[in-house]
Amino acid sequence: MSRYTLSEFIDRTKNRDHGERLFELENPRFLEVNLDGMIWMKMGAMVAYNGQVKFTRETLLSQGIGNLLKKAVSGEGTKLTKAEGVGTVYLADAGKKIIILKLDNEAIVVNGNDVLAFEPSIKCDIKMMKKMVAMVAGGLFNVRLEGTGLVAITTHYDPITLHVSPGNPVITDPNATVAWSGNLEPKFKKDISFKTFLGRGSGESIQMQFEGEGFVVVQPFEEVYMQASQ
Repeated sequence: MSRYTLSEFIDRTKNRDHGERLFELENPRFLEVNLDGMIWMKMGAMVAYNGQVKFTRETLLSQGIGNLLKKAVSGEGTKLTKAEGVGTVYLADAGKKIIILKLDNEAIVVNGNDVLAFEPSIKCDIKMMKKMVAMVAGGLFNVRLEGTGLVAITTHYDPITLHVSPGNPVITDPNATVAWSGNLEPKFKKDISFKTFLGRGSGESIQMQFEGEGFVVVQPFEEVYMQASQ
C-alpha cells in the first residue's frame, strides 16, 4: 500500500516542470520564477532557489520612488528585493493565493502588501494614501504597476472583481481591498461601520469609494497591516 509512504509524499509534493515561462504557478500558493535576468520581488518572499542568483534589498529611496516620510512609516509590504541571475526561485507570502497578471501597456494599482513580484519592464510607483494616515493600522501605501510584462499579486482566499461604472460607484473596506484599475482614483469617506451596530467596533470607519469606469478586486478577509518601526 503506497498511501502515506515517504515516496508517495515526495511524488505528490515535488515541484513539476510546467515549462520555461518566467512566472509559473507551482500550486496556488507557490510562484516559480524561471529566472534568466532580473525581477523585483517582495522582501522576504523567497522561500527556496537553485542556480546562480543574487538577492539585493532595495529601499524606497534607492528606487527613486519614495521620500523620507515614506521610508519612515512604510511597512514590509512596500519594500522590494532585486533577484538577478540564472536559476529557479520559489516565492510565497504567508500562504496567500497567488495570481499572475500579464499587463499589455496597462496599469493596475495594488495594495503595497499584496505585490509579490514583477518584471523590470513594469514601471513601479509607490504612493501614500494620505487619508489613511490617521488609522491605527498601517496599509498606508499602494503600488501603481504600469507597462507591459508579468505581475504577481497575492490575496487571502479567492477574490472577487467588482465592476465600477459611471453612476454606480463601488465602496469597499480598505483592509479587504487588493487592487483596482489604474485609471481609478479612490476617494475616502467616513461612515458608521456595520460592525458598530453589532458591537464589534466603535466610532466611524474609513471606506474607499471608486467612481468612473473600471474594476476593484476585494478579498474575503480584512488584512491588518503593521507599521514598520522607526
